Amino acid sequence: MSSVRLDKWLWAARFFKTRSLATQAIDGGKIFLNDERPKPAKEIKLGDRLKIRIGPTEYDVFVRALSDKRGPAPEARLLYEETVVSMARRHEQAEQRRLAPEPMQAFKGRPTKRDRRVLQTWNKTHGE
Repeated sequence: MSSVRLDKWLWAARFFKTRSLATQAIDGGKIFLNDERPKPAKEIKLGDRLKIRIGPTEYDVFVRALSDKRGPAPEARLLYEETVVSMARRHEQAEQRRLAPEPMQAFKGRPTKRDRRVLQTWNKTHGE
């Protein structure tokens, strides 16, 4: 096998759960092949460079093996090699997300009867 479709490879390398999700990401401009926007059917070869953006995470990888069949995750990781800079950036972003407070952490559903009474008392004392 000298080349394989980009959408099949992304699916086989387990970057996306389905080929249609991989196709949507390619069409949406979230995948760059050798610094160009490809089409889903673009044939990739060994040594090609891919920039893959999935949500807030960005991967910068080189194609090390070709496959159009989805296998176990340990085998899928052998299909690509992530750059050191990309790994460091991903770990830094993960650490920042871990340390950041949850946006809605303090609010958990509807207020209880006690919460409502406290809020009403506060509103009365502060003139609202």
